[in-house]
Amino acid sequence: MMRAPRSLTVAVRRPQGQVTVKRQDIRSLGERFPLLKLPLVRGGVALIEALVYGISALNYSANEALAEEESGGELGPWALGGIVALALGMGLLLFFFLPLTLTHWMGRHVSAMRGSTLLFNLTDGVLRVGIFVLYVIFISRLREVRRVFEYHGAEHAAIHAYEEGRELVVEKAKGLSPLHPRCGTAFLLWVMVISILLFSLIRANASLPVKMISRIFLLPLVAGASYELIRISGSGRNRLVDWLTRPGLWLQRITTRTPHEDQLEVAIRALQEVLEMERQKASLLKVGEEA
Repeated sequence: MMRAPRSLTVAVRRPQGQVTVKRQDIRSLGERFPLLKLPLVRGGVALIEALVYGISALNYSANEALAEEESGGELGPWALGGIVALALGMGLLLFFFLPLTLTHWMGRHVSAMRGSTLLFNLTDGVLRVGIFVLYVIFISRLREVRRVFEYHGAEHAAIHAYEEGRELVVEKAKGLSPLHPRCGTAFLLWVMVISILLFSLIRANASLPVKMISRIFLLPLVAGASYELIRISGSGRNRLVDWLTRPGLWLQRITTRTPHEDQLEVAIRALQEVLEMERQKASLLKVGEEA
């Protein structure tokens, strides 16, 4: 999948060998509602949009990769919304409520944690990051997920080739790094880290239900702050940027794999298509301004 400001493409290799591409015009919620483009607000919006587009792309690729008679068809808006809600719910349960419950249980037996909000939330944060990393390592062992991670690496290699001004062909993209500093993986990791700081606003002696509810309300702010850090990391190269991107690059060593040539071909095709869509829209916009 390749996403540009106004376009999105998903390229898939069918069982017969040919590559098919889904082209989609998109308009972010921030473009429709300017208030959603404000700093610290746009991060939560970006997270929801990434989930929606990602799940939709996975559904399309799964259908295309199957024989036509086995395909379940495209997800409708209600089904897609339900899956996104389920994904968010599972994420909250596994990466926020589970470590919080474990930390709350530990706090009842360790007196130092009961009296220290900092120690309580630091323990909660370490457990959260640890569960997240272990989860990623676990799913990376699954064969189908490994293929997804190989395509993830292919996307990054294709983008590196484009950013370096290389010709968009397999030979020029082969051997380029499967890691990329602006990957959304870093966004998720920073959500885990920033939450340690913001959740420290909640006292350690608060009840478990209060802690859970407060985390739900603080999560959009956590996502917003994490998104702003990712924007800073993509603004140039300096020591601060290098420091901000390093954790995401470490995690990408798990979530990406060196791609095969046929996977690079698919990623390049998706990139070529999305670039062409953006060029066409820019040309139409220019014509409209001149009219």
